[in-house]
Amino acid sequence: MADSGINPTAAALLGLLHEGPMTGGQLMAAAERRLMPYWSMTRSQVYRELPVLADQGLVRLGKPGPRSSQPYAITAAGKRTFTRWLTELPGRDTIRNPTALRVAFGEQHSANQLRNLYSGANEYHTEALAMAREQAKDAKKAGDSYGAAALEFAVQYHKAALSWLKTAPAS
Repeated sequence: MADSGINPTAAALLGLLHEGPMTGGQLMAAAERRLMPYWSMTRSQVYRELPVLADQGLVRLGKPGPRSSQPYAITAAGKRTFTRWLTELPGRDTIRNPTALRVAFGEQHSANQLRNLYSGANEYHTEALAMAREQAKDAKKAGDSYGAAALEFAVQYHKAALSWLKTAPAS
């Protein structure tokens, strides 16, 4: 099958627009609600991709709303492109863990810096694990088995991170 020609962020926006027309802010909120535990998107990425998707005819602009908010709706071409993207191999994961990066340079840290690094990471992953578990439970209750499965990835990721933190060298 032919390459869809879109990046994962653009594909995520098209996927979210299947729910109905949304402004950039609404798309960002939907991404935070549905994708954030396992896929990060920034506001700048969302606002950078939307005009490109419109230029490609994959979304259409609606009538401006309050405070000049611009709703976007997925087009038939956008739905076809998204479907094509779904059939492509996803490629390799990109792992970018800021704590692991700092640990790689652990010899340059003081013992206090390492304790603070691990403490902060432990706090973050503990909170993120609780949130991902809650979201996965909610998705299951709502009958969204695919959303629950994706959220289970986030649950397992945070559990693995917490396990790794217990074994990271202290000095």
